[in-house]
Amino acid sequence: MMSLNRYKLNSHARSGNRMAMRTRKLIQQTDRLLGVLLLGNTLFNTLSATLSTLLSARLFAGNELALAIATLIVGFAILVVAEAAPKVIAAAHAQRFSYIASYPLSLILTITYPAVWFVNLFVQGILRAFRIKTSKEGEHLTLSREELRMLVLDAGGMMPQKNHSVLVNTFELDQFTVEDVMTPRNLIEAIDLSSPIETIRDQLTSCHHTRLPVYRDNTDTIIGILHVKRLLHHGIETLSHESFPDLLREPYFVPAGTPLFTQLQAFQESQRRLALVVDEYGDLIGLLTLEDILEQLVGEFTSTTPMHKQMAQAQSDGSTIIDGQINLRDLNRKLGTQFPLDGPKTLNGLILEYLESIPESATCIQAYGQRMEIMQTHDRQIRSVRLYA
Repeated sequence: MMSLNRYKLNSHARSGNRMAMRTRKLIQQTDRLLGVLLLGNTLFNTLSATLSTLLSARLFAGNELALAIATLIVGFAILVVAEAAPKVIAAAHAQRFSYIASYPLSLILTITYPAVWFVNLFVQGILRAFRIKTSKEGEHLTLSREELRMLVLDAGGMMPQKNHSVLVNTFELDQFTVEDVMTPRNLIEAIDLSSPIETIRDQLTSCHHTRLPVYRDNTDTIIGILHVKRLLHHGIETLSHESFPDLLREPYFVPAGTPLFTQLQAFQESQRRLALVVDEYGDLIGLLTLEDILEQLVGEFTSTTPMHKQMAQAQSDGSTIIDGQINLRDLNRKLGTQFPLDGPKTLNGLILEYLESIPESATCIQAYGQRMEIMQTHDRQIRSVRLYA
């Protein structure tokens, strides 16, 4: 009963299983259960030893050797038959034997309750004398966050792989911030309101997103978010600089250090799907969408957007060509690498931090347990890297 799976027991009890309900009631009274078990165990062992001594004394009167042999035989029999064997068998089939034993144990506990109460009276006195506190009812079922995560990890073979991945990813949402999954500032597709209206119309016609940030002159002056579907009512042909402000929604800014789960709740409460990420100085550093967070739970969505190009391409020689902007967390998941996650968020940033300079193409390095070749650099960034197996 002590090795019984408490969560499975509670599940069976809630479903109406009478044996499970009776067993759970016994386990909830640990002091009484142990009291009746140890009381019966002690009485049986004492009675066995006493009877063996009396029989030996009558059959082999005055023979001390026979008395010693009889004591050893009885002791060995008690150890094997009454202690080790039944406990090992019952522990290996805890649920089956607990359910079977629950009825006679409940009956015996009712009959011997006065004796059990008397014994526990002294036990509680000893505990109080040594200031030992016993756990409260149900306290053993309380799990820490990490214990619950390990429970989910161990249950991987009992559920579909996709469901298991979603549960595991849920525990990691609080460990990562919006900065870990955002689209960097230099990759944000936005509309410059200072551009000619024809240029803006062409950009809207060919854009790959339903929501676009709108700025004037530079991206530090975001004035609003445009939902492309609003143009269906307004008409793109009649669009002008004067009518643009009426189509915009006020921008929504979030700090870079906001945990993903917190931001997911914020999106739900504010009924938003897009946020602009700012650093501690209030400068724009990236863009976050609801889809970015959901992808951390269920994996990448199918998309034809150029921004969602394949970030890792396996080669015939066993190497892999990696996009420099790939998120290190995603890279570790895809290839099983061990790049650190407590610093730069992208492979480009990690290599630049390691070299402390912008490398030339065809530069090879050995770092973080990986051999890498810088294949292409452009605009002070590493565009592609070859990762050798």
